[in-house]
Amino acid sequence: MSKSQRQMKLGAFFMIPGHHVAAWRHSEAEAQGVLDFKFYKKLAQTAERGKFDMVFLADGLAVWDRFGTGISHTVNARPEPLTLLSALSAVTEHIGLAATVSTTYNEPFHVARKFASLDHLSGGRAAWNVVTSSGENEAHNFSRDSHLLHEKRYERAREFVDVVRALWDSWEDGALLIDKESGLFADKDKVHYVNHKGEAFSVKGPLNIARPPQGHPVVIQAGSSEAGKELAAETAEVIFTAWQTLEEAQKFYSNVKGRMLQYGRTPDELKIMPGVFPIIGRTRAEAEAKAEQLKELIHPTAGVGLLSALISYDLTPYPVDGPLPELPDIRDINGGKSRFQLLKDLADREGLTIRGLYQRIAGARGHREILGTPAEIADQLEEWFVNGAADGFNIMPPTLPGGLDDFVELVIPELQRRGLFRTEYEGATLRENLGLARPASRFAAAPAVPQTQTS
Repeated sequence: MSKSQRQMKLGAFFMIPGHHVAAWRHSEAEAQGVLDFKFYKKLAQTAERGKFDMVFLADGLAVWDRFGTGISHTVNARPEPLTLLSALSAVTEHIGLAATVSTTYNEPFHVARKFASLDHLSGGRAAWNVVTSSGENEAHNFSRDSHLLHEKRYERAREFVDVVRALWDSWEDGALLIDKESGLFADKDKVHYVNHKGEAFSVKGPLNIARPPQGHPVVIQAGSSEAGKELAAETAEVIFTAWQTLEEAQKFYSNVKGRMLQYGRTPDELKIMPGVFPIIGRTRAEAEAKAEQLKELIHPTAGVGLLSALISYDLTPYPVDGPLPELPDIRDINGGKSRFQLLKDLADREGLTIRGLYQRIAGARGHREILGTPAEIADQLEEWFVNGAADGFNIMPPTLPGGLDDFVELVIPELQRRGLFRTEYEGATLRENLGLARPASRFAAAPAVPQTQTS
């Protein structure tokens, strides 16, 4: 395959010590590494050796214990992601650094400043995964008795992103002069007040840090509801999403990219990267044995609690080997609507019991699970990539470090042999490696149009 042909983008999604809900119980998982910087450093450097576009850290603003099972049976201790990524920026050189920060319980000025700082510290490798918080327990940590309604969260998110981008633009390129002789530190004419007054926010600006090296850190979005798709079409540059079948993924891909024109955007300005949970074996039998071992490690209480949280409905009163109960209409769900629908559809399509469903999603948590040899894993990624379902993938190793090591050492070389993945980084910034243009500042004067002389 020639260098001019399309190649997939890859994110390394770090959930320590692995994405499977029982990963911490696995004999090969480094469960003690949850708060160990040396472990994160090793993982980030492994991903960079594999030429991943970015490492990604998810986050939440409460412990995962809505149904009284999370603290006892699941991993609930992890570092704040921007603090950790700032440290990782000093021990990596090329790989992007992406973190989730919620628009529901933060302020635009804080978020703009933190990601601009990370972008400067890393030399242009920062990315913000924009989410609206979906857990009721998060509201209780921020002086609220109840969670904002789904629609209100997305209205707030849209305004939030616009304010953050305006703040990133508030210092034009070249505003910093640092001219000792003249005594001018900055060009005042290139520093702008935002003066935003909207429904949710009033922000004067400007930011107290110069424009980020990337112009804007890369903006990622993760919602797949109707409101989420519309927000992504308008604002996102990368989407992390979850689909089980090729047909579902193709439909989502064409739907979101088809909405972009109304916002003056082209499909190439957005990279869609579904989550994938790969179980890799040097033989098919080895991969199947790994999957079975993980399944056996799931504590039923943890499995039911995870499933209940993902669908925002308490399943603990129901028989674990019985079917899903009658669930509410999706319009009455105030949590993650797209994940609720995806898991309900999966249970209906395959006739799964509560136990069967939590066993299916305990690793991938609603994302796609693929299993097999390195060649079989590459086949499954290639099928989605070449058939209009994905621009790349967010890789979710079952256990760490082993799951990441296997992908880098066994699957990446197979993708490279097929010409589907890079052998070297294309540029110095995450935008360059993703093939995304650097945005112009909204406050910068448009360049003068050359005048044509007439005789």
